[in-house]
Amino acid sequence: MLTARTIAVAMSGGVDSSTVAAMLRAEGNNVIGLTMQLWNQRRLAGREGMPEAVHGRCCSLDDVYDARRVAETIGIPYYVINHEERFERDVVRPFVEQYLSGRTPIPCSLCNNHLKFDQLLIVARQIGADAIATGHYARNEYDERSGRWLLKRPADSSKDQTYFLFGLTQEQLSRTLFPLGNMTKPQVRELARQHGLALAEKPDSQEICFVPGGDYKRFLDAYLEEQGERLPDTAGELVTTDSRVIGGHSGIHNFTVGQRKGLGVATGTPLYVLEIKGDSRQVVVGEQENLYSRTLRARRVNLISMPELDQSLRVTVKIRHRHEPAPAIIERSDHDEILVRFDEPQRAVTPGQAAVFYDRDVVVGGGWIA
Repeated sequence: MLTARTIAVAMSGGVDSSTVAAMLRAEGNNVIGLTMQLWNQRRLAGREGMPEAVHGRCCSLDDVYDARRVAETIGIPYYVINHEERFERDVVRPFVEQYLSGRTPIPCSLCNNHLKFDQLLIVARQIGADAIATGHYARNEYDERSGRWLLKRPADSSKDQTYFLFGLTQEQLSRTLFPLGNMTKPQVRELARQHGLALAEKPDSQEICFVPGGDYKRFLDAYLEEQGERLPDTAGELVTTDSRVIGGHSGIHNFTVGQRKGLGVATGTPLYVLEIKGDSRQVVVGEQENLYSRTLRARRVNLISMPELDQSLRVTVKIRHRHEPAPAIIERSDHDEILVRFDEPQRAVTPGQAAVFYDRDVVVGGGWIA
């Protein structure tokens, strides 16, 4: 007879993590629901460009209510852990600072890497849980041959979330369960119905949890105003690849690599943002063919499937969440930097995003595009 395990489930208030809690409870485990309160959705309400109320958002008070209701339905203890202060320090402030420096950050990866898994495992230990479980679409398993825990892409490739999990450590992977890794989203919703969960039809959240409507420019204005800070002057020049000035702009935070609309200049051919120079506040523009790059450098690298990259390795590389992994060779170029050489040029390689390396379904590791 199997001994029941105590498992802490990270409950976001969505259908995925709720179904995980119900599944594990039905299997006879001692399940404890945990929700991390990370951001007060009403905090910037009413400021210019900010809605008075926010509904259906990840980590909102509505989600806390939904998670608590699920816990009551399946009969498990449930706790809310407040980490708003650390979330602001480790996720929101870096997000603001990176945009103002001309980079395009990924707050979901910052949150997973520096807050969620780290803090959930600490709380799990404190309450005597053997492991944590989440609703991420990913798989992990122990590889006897290498003696390492592997992170792998899920069965439902359309829901693959491994891009946001590249920073997980061996310790974190060893104590984490991804029960949805071999399921599709329709199967998860059907299971939620079978368990009588009221939120079986709840839509998925698609936005950054602290940026209403996805309008990060308005968020920057509202957040800095609340902090008593002025939006710094990052206005500068629009220049071509040969350094010819063709116009001006009101701030580098208004641009991202690959952007076409809103450049404020009219020419005979469409222009795209090729590069944002934070030091000189110049935005380099050019034709679409100039958007393609054969190489990139990734820093603050975390390797998962191997302890060290001591020789060049053929992999596929994702440079955005929705990017199809592209064939490439990676090699160590510095103690904390990996050089990626693509077989074919890739469009809009964007500093601040992540480059995640794959060996078929296995996540080799990843780092931040420099």
